Amino acid sequence: MTVEISYIDVATAVININGVRFLTDPTFDAPQKYDLGFLVLEKTISPSIKIEELPPIDAILLSHEDHPDNLDDTGRSLLPGRHVFTTMDGANNLKGNPGVLGMKPWDKTTIELQGQKFTITATPCVHLEGGEVVGFVIETESLGKGTNGKPNAIFFTGDTIYLPELKKIKEEYNVKAALCNVGVAMGPPNENHSEPYKITMDGKDAAKLANDLDADFIIPLHFEAWTHFAQNKEALEKDLQNAGVMDKVKWLPKDGKPVNIF
Repeated sequence: MTVEISYIDVATAVININGVRFLTDPTFDAPQKYDLGFLVLEKTISPSIKIEELPPIDAILLSHEDHPDNLDDTGRSLLPGRHVFTTMDGANNLKGNPGVLGMKPWDKTTIELQGQKFTITATPCVHLEGGEVVGFVIETESLGKGTNGKPNAIFFTGDTIYLPELKKIKEEYNVKAALCNVGVAMGPPNENHSEPYKITMDGKDAAKLANDLDADFIIPLHFEAWTHFAQNKEALEKDLQNAGVMDKVKWLPKDGKPVNIF
């Protein structure tokens, strides 16, 4: 059993489980500005590899399709003809792509990829008000089971704040690696918030979540390349160090090359 992860861009990573490759939140655009109407987002760093340099991708885990730091114009070109797991709203917005499946929190689905059966569980997220976001737990027989008899799994948080509800994952799975979207993105003030409000985790939140799940490894994503992220790697590392979880943290080099996790 081999799990390798390659870091490409923002929340974009390739999770390779025994040769089956899942791609998270595909973004491949060059640095630019995006006018969303209610705010302008700016990307400042290019992805580590170009889209044509990707290895073959079997399925895409798309936490949400309506923010360019999780799915951009270039990333959209990967969707046609592929298995894509995303939100219910996202599936409706991407309905021209026949391989897209919308999932609600705690929905499960099974899929066979390269002769291996995978169970995908959608997990709840709380992000920008008015939008849908999901995370994903990936489980397959080749990941094995823990001494407690529960199956081992990989967890991709998607964009979310810390949610105690996610403790439920531990009731069913042993989380071998938690890919955590952090960066402390902030939502703009609105009728419910007089000040900007947190819509993604910081390092303290990621550490707390990983401890809730007793995750073996923490893999930070979504903390660089955009000006709206409030916590950079240095501050993130300080949070993780203060939380006493640095022995679990796997920093992925941004070079697109696979790193063996376990």
